[in-house]
Amino acid sequence: MINGRSNPGKYTEVSQLPQQLVLFEHIHRKVAEQINGERVGETAKPASGDMLIPFAFEETLCRDVGAGLVLPSIHIWSHQGGVALGLRDSKLPCAGLAMLRLEEQGIRTAVRHSGGAAVPLDEGVINISLILPKSRGKLDFHDDFRLLASLITEAVAVTHPLAAAQIEAGEITHSYCPGDFDLAIGGRKFCGIAQRRQSHAYFVHAFVVISGSGQERGELIRRFYEEAACGQEGLSYPDVRPETLAGLGELGGPVTTEVFTSAMLQVLANRGIQVKPAAVLAEETGYTLDYEDIRVLEAARVLRERYA
Repeated sequence: MINGRSNPGKYTEVSQLPQQLVLFEHIHRKVAEQINGERVGETAKPASGDMLIPFAFEETLCRDVGAGLVLPSIHIWSHQGGVALGLRDSKLPCAGLAMLRLEEQGIRTAVRHSGGAAVPLDEGVINISLILPKSRGKLDFHDDFRLLASLITEAVAVTHPLAAAQIEAGEITHSYCPGDFDLAIGGRKFCGIAQRRQSHAYFVHAFVVISGSGQERGELIRRFYEEAACGQEGLSYPDVRPETLAGLGELGGPVTTEVFTSAMLQVLANRGIQVKPAAVLAEETGYTLDYEDIRVLEAARVLRERYA
């Protein structure tokens, strides 16, 4: 159970996971290159530089889950450096200029379709999405928020139980992308949760800040809003105060994305859930989906035209 500052029982987990999940993993990692035994630099393992590709991938995978083409899935991914904006962010008077300035710094930008506001996504941030078919009964999206919050807390507890015991759920008002299911330790947010629904399936998504400075990320988003607002008053956007943000490594939790990702998979195994890698599923059934899939690229094009 997640601690809730106002009402602990509000965050009691209700939803249940299916007994089997397919794992799709797209983690951006820098690996050292060596020539004659000497380190000569770092290169990135494959991961798309286009900020919209992970969201387009999930949009496509969600349709396939809803159509019964693939089992319920979990997508774990990271990005080498970007900012995902909410639709309202993109409508600020100078948003285009603010996005261009980020791009000039090598920070990719995109407008996502899953709701919320601007968040920075980089190598120190792990994104987790559960892609599930809709049941015939009443769907309460809060149940799925609680489920994902519980999984994240359990993953922290695998290696850092004292930090996990301090996690609270509830809006951190002056964080970026504030929401009812922000996860924080000591009032400093490290995780946010959102959801996207389709006709026959949906996904619930969390970004989890693991390594690096939460305050620096908060300052990046604060400056974006300052530039996007062009000094105009009366606009509606998050009042970001960087001191309200932190990475788990700064809060006594896991310090690397590898440790957290391994712990998440262990949590699923502890719950009796079989996690089947996508490569194994491909061998068994022939079903494949990746970032380079033509359907994913087409979905990215549609998202760009619809939300840009």
